[in-house]
Amino acid sequence: MTDSDYYQVLGVPRGASAEEIHGAYKTLSLKFHPDKNPDDQKAAEQFKAVQDAYQVLGDEETRGQYDRFGPAFQQARAGGAGPGGFPPGGMPGGVDFSSLFGNGFDLGDLFGGGRGGPGGAGPARARRGQDIRTTIQVPFHVAAVGGGHELPIRPDGEGGRIERLTIKIPAGIKSGEVLRLKGQGGTVPGGPAGDVLVTIEVAPHPWFRREGDNLMIEVPVTPAEAVLGAKIEVPTLDEGSVVVTIPPGTPGGAKLRLKGKGVRNQKTGIHGDQLVLVQVAVPDVLSEEQREIYRRLAEWDSEDGGSPRNGLWGTS
Repeated sequence: MTDSDYYQVLGVPRGASAEEIHGAYKTLSLKFHPDKNPDDQKAAEQFKAVQDAYQVLGDEETRGQYDRFGPAFQQARAGGAGPGGFPPGGMPGGVDFSSLFGNGFDLGDLFGGGRGGPGGAGPARARRGQDIRTTIQVPFHVAAVGGGHELPIRPDGEGGRIERLTIKIPAGIKSGEVLRLKGQGGTVPGGPAGDVLVTIEVAPHPWFRREGDNLMIEVPVTPAEAVLGAKIEVPTLDEGSVVVTIPPGTPGGAKLRLKGKGVRNQKTGIHGDQLVLVQVAVPDVLSEEQREIYRRLAEWDSEDGGSPRNGLWGTS
């Protein structure tokens, strides 16, 4: 492929750094390697093109000659190429696969073995067990404060034995987050086990809802409590009930804040707050005496011009 633009083959600009060229070569070698693409002639050709391109661009001296002379650069190269067109050491500048990916590296290892080292020799890496993906629903309280949750899995596949794992749910986890249990997945003879990937769904709570790291709870109060003020008990998620002061004249929809009684942030470790949403509960069953009191209140409001709608929409 001497007529090819080696920079285009590797997908890098002509001014690319050595690190960028090396990274592109590594990525494309893994992508088009024959062990990953068996019986794919096009992939095999791409793999060879990548090797040819890196043979030239991966060495500072040959890259300089290529930049200067283009495809005719080989006529300017000094001799000394080894078998297959590679310099001694297997790659340009004495770089070989082991220096690119680690000592003892075998490209076949990346794809479960098969070819081993040059010429098909060398040990093949054992096949890895499959990852198991599952979704579980955890109680709202466990997701907020953390705890254990039991998970049944079948490491031998469908129809195999059932194992029950107790997994740790970190405090503050949200729906959609994934927990990875390394080595707890599918098994294969002689090979490492796969992982278990657990997607979390958080069950709703009958009283609380979550807003970021804050917890929201709606608390009904009577009209008299809202007008005159009161002290009421409000449940928290993990500390029992606490006494909350309703200030006199608290309107419906007001939010009272209980500092630090929300959900623990997984990154900062800081707890959010609990927000108490005040809802004024209007009674639907009244005694005659109560009705009379409300009638008197309505008359006083009318006489004093105390309607909450006064001036709200301006004049029409």
